[in-house]
Amino acid sequence: MFNMFLNSVKLFFTGRLFRDGRAALIQWAKGFGLTLLLLVGIGWAVSPLLGVVVASLVGGLMQPVLFKDVKYA
Repeated sequence: MFNMFLNSVKLFFTGRLFRDGRAALIQWAKGFGLTLLLLVGIGWAVSPLLGVVVASLVGGLMQPVLFKDVKYA
């Protein structure tokens, strides 16, 4: 299991994990931006703890949706 993880990390950093690395990076940035926006918005308006909880749940739930069309090499 650890060797599979190391192999994936190696492929990622050499740029051979995704067919289109740019598309994967754009999808990651969308998820990051949404999570950050929720964290700052809810954390500032209501409570920092609630902001962390809501942002992490929404950000985690969005990852499969964002990465469903990303093709691996």
